[in-house]
Amino acid sequence: MPPSHLHFSSIKIIPAHKNIRKHFSVPPLHQPRPLRYLTITTCGAMATASSLFLGSSPVSTAPRTRTGLAAPSPPSARPSLRLRQRSSPAVAAAVQAEHQPAVAAATKPPALPFRVGHGFDLHRLEPDLPLIIGGINIPHDRGCEAHSDGDVLLHCVVDAILGALGLPDIGQIFPDSDPRWKGADSSVFMREAVKLMHEAGYELGNLDATLILQKPKISPFKETIRSNLCELLGADPSVVNLKAKTHEKVDSLGENRSIAAHTVVLLMRK
Repeated sequence: MPPSHLHFSSIKIIPAHKNIRKHFSVPPLHQPRPLRYLTITTCGAMATASSLFLGSSPVSTAPRTRTGLAAPSPPSARPSLRLRQRSSPAVAAAVQAEHQPAVAAATKPPALPFRVGHGFDLHRLEPDLPLIIGGINIPHDRGCEAHSDGDVLLHCVVDAILGALGLPDIGQIFPDSDPRWKGADSSVFMREAVKLMHEAGYELGNLDATLILQKPKISPFKETIRSNLCELLGADPSVVNLKAKTHEKVDSLGENRSIAAHTVVLLMRK
């Protein structure tokens, strides 16, 4: 006989053909688990990534006009800002004759659908000299020491355009050893660079420039400078961008002893 402490009446025997899941919470092995992670196959990665980031709305690559910006005030409304006078036709003719040998000696670049150029310039600041930035006379107690008017921004833009075209830099085309360029208005160099750009069959796609100086603050004059830059380039304001940075009081730039600029241009085939 079985021991007295065992009560067979309390033990329930479950036949093998019955559904065990009714009595146990352990799920069967073949039951699919809920999807917690997104897996992307190699062949569909590009399409899936595009749908995740782009959705159903197409991305427009057309230039966007600036909104919410007040129109820059004319130079007459700001007595402290003086627009440089344009050069005479005689000076322009001399410039064209001067740069022809250097341009002719350069290797003709291939006709690519677009070309990218980078420009950089730096000038030392000295007391009692005018500070010309982007063709605008900025009030300051120091100015750029240079052979021409020392316009660091225009020189930088010219070098970027020439670089994109595969041409010599501004110092080779307009050497500082030539007395004709002593104190010359840098808009002369700008117009010649733009002329070379069109002669090569290109137009400006967009331009991004950065000024680096500790003093003075450029924000009050930025729109006036940008407007004049657009005029010299013959470009819409939506494709010309200008930024200004300090150098956090580091080295000559941060100590108000120099000023520098960087420019990147994209030229598009006409």
